[in-house]
Amino acid sequence: MKMATSVEEYIESQEVYKKGLEILRELMLSTDLQETVKWGMPTYTINNKNVIGISAFKHHFGIWFFNGVFLTDPHQILYNAQEGKTKGLRQLRYTDVNEIDKSIILAYVYEAIDNQRKGLEIKPAKKAIVIPKELANVLAENDKLAGLFESLTVGKKKEFAEYINSAKREDTKMKRLEKIIPMILNNIGLNDKYR
Repeated sequence: MKMATSVEEYIESQEVYKKGLEILRELMLSTDLQETVKWGMPTYTINNKNVIGISAFKHHFGIWFFNGVFLTDPHQILYNAQEGKTKGLRQLRYTDVNEIDKSIILAYVYEAIDNQRKGLEIKPAKKAIVIPKELANVLAENDKLAGLFESLTVGKKKEFAEYINSAKREDTKMKRLEKIIPMILNNIGLNDKYR
């Protein structure tokens, strides 16, 4: 399925939960939030900061609060999609439009807007780059390659390191290393084609 380029296109593409998304969109548009599309889904911002997203999944539709961890959640209805992994995101889930309580949703939305205006947000933790020994050995033997690797952005270095580290077998690590050496030499990141 291709990514939607407009909110209307996204909602039209949702056969099962179209009506629910229309209701949620109407609620978002009744606030100060600015509507846009990010990652192919309707996203609502304040001062260009992500506050809320609406989306449909296989078994539910709902609202994402980008910094939902700061919401007081008086009704105890927020979900953490991946307990232990997801830090800030929280969601409200629905399977039927009859479950939607507009006044409760708006209370959560207004609190999220207020929190964003106060600057409450989770900052991603910076992880140290763990250079795999296979890559470290090649860089130690080749000054030109080492210099080019050092000149890469932190993101590209991290992609290369994780790409090798994620391989379980030694021969897979070596094949991946062979693949990335020309990329490093040409300042091409693993995920450049997706940017």
